[in-house]
Amino acid sequence: MEKFTKIQGVAAPMPLVNIDTDMIIPKVFLKSIQRTGFGKNLFDEMRYNRDGTEIEDFVLNKPQYRSAEILIAGDNFGCGSSREHAPWAIADFGIKCIVSTSFADIFFNNSFKNGILPIVLPQEQVDVLMKDAEKGANARMTVDLEAQEITTSDGEVISFEVDAFKKHCLLNGLDDIGLTMEKADSIKSFEDKAAQERPWV
Repeated sequence: MEKFTKIQGVAAPMPLVNIDTDMIIPKVFLKSIQRTGFGKNLFDEMRYNRDGTEIEDFVLNKPQYRSAEILIAGDNFGCGSSREHAPWAIADFGIKCIVSTSFADIFFNNSFKNGILPIVLPQEQVDVLMKDAEKGANARMTVDLEAQEITTSDGEVISFEVDAFKKHCLLNGLDDIGLTMEKADSIKSFEDKAAQERPWV
């Protein structure tokens, strides 16, 4: 998993509330257990017409937001089913950070495991970031995980909280497999000792 330290990029405003995982990635696309290839179907029903053409006024189809790395979202983002394909699609599109007043628990935890930083802030601060994001491509925000700060395009600094363990994992690019591999020497030592003590196993 790629390390997350600091990003400076365009933030896309998506003030809709209760965006569920089926809106993020419709179930019709859940045909693979690979983590890549889902970005083109992110928010599929909101991004495309039935004939496959783009819906021009959808935020991620607008030229200024096509390369957005930050999403400023409405309340209760990621609710619905527990599908891990939702953060896969978000990450594959290129979004690395989502800011909202609240997230569904499973989606929140799955995001960290897939290199995405979900940030919870009070409504007043989300409103500030939403307004800044509406400025388009010229408004670039900075999200600094180490300092736990978001800096708007106007230089306003907003602090955020993040669990220390989850922060460690993101900063070091550690998913569940990476965490296990950190203990590789201890695991090998245990297995070698077990093999000597119980050679019949």
